[in-house]
Amino acid sequence: MAPAAAVFYVLASIAVVSAVMVIWSRNVVHSAIYLVLAFLCVAGVYVVLRAEFVAAVQVLVYAGGILVLFLFVIMLVNLAGRLGPRVRVHATVSAVVGCAATALLLYVAASGRLGTVFNEGRDLSAQGGNLQQVGWALYHDYLLPFEIASLLLLVAMIGAIVLARQKY
Repeated sequence: MAPAAAVFYVLASIAVVSAVMVIWSRNVVHSAIYLVLAFLCVAGVYVVLRAEFVAAVQVLVYAGGILVLFLFVIMLVNLAGRLGPRVRVHATVSAVVGCAATALLLYVAASGRLGTVFNEGRDLSAQGGNLQQVGWALYHDYLLPFEIASLLLLVAMIGAIVLARQKY
């Protein structure tokens, strides 16, 4: 096994275990800490796959911004006693979806297609580097989904401002 593959499997295993601990942890702050660990392991996987820019964005946006947002929501909203029996239904559906995703990943790993990612060894510096490839794909190949996502985020931000102003 190549060293990059070993690092990939170690980081992926830690990410999966920490993601499971996000769900199983009874303390929401501990869940948030496990979520940071999962985000950092995914960033490590991106580094192993030679996508350094995506790894940096993963750390800055998800481990930095999104997790802070989660912690603000956790601290401001008291969910104790509101969830009731719906938690069991959601937990059952989540377990079924998680098992299906795990089975799919195991099938892909067993079919041998996962090993081809490490053996390609493409040199992105000859094509302008990783950042240029991400920019080209984002603004050329996926321009419409990128614009739709930006409009949805703008609408969510305006909605949050309207809801917050009505409260105070």
